Amino acid sequence: MAETEKLRIDKYLWAIRLFKTRSLATDACKAGRVKLKGQNIKPSAIVKIGEVYSVSKGIEKKIIEVVEFSYNRTDSPTALTKYKDLTPVEETHAFKSAFHSPNLKRDRGTGRPTKKDRRETDDLIGGLFEDDDD
Repeated sequence: MAETEKLRIDKYLWAIRLFKTRSLATDACKAGRVKLKGQNIKPSAIVKIGEVYSVSKGIEKKIIEVVEFSYNRTDSPTALTKYKDLTPVEETHAFKSAFHSPNLKRDRGTGRPTKKDRRETDDLIGGLFEDDDD
């Protein structure tokens, strides 16, 4: 393999704009939030075209397939051509927030929520975006 054909996973994730900085991509790899075939990978792992990676970022989970290498960070439309998003619609943040979130509006003039009200609201929202990895 030529030197120009090697690309680290942390640099690739940064270049395709999944992470704002390369250090955030590195930290995600170290924390086990980037997986290849269900296995955690190191930030120095070499990317190969056709591999499928699972990336968790906060409440968002993405499954991407490498289509083309990207050595430098480019604009968003160009970055989108470098990978194929295989994430099922049910796992996208937009799907969860649009269809599964409760309507949490308080009546006007009811005042500030009490501690009990806040706890009930937190319990309602609590299980909404948690992973079901069990």
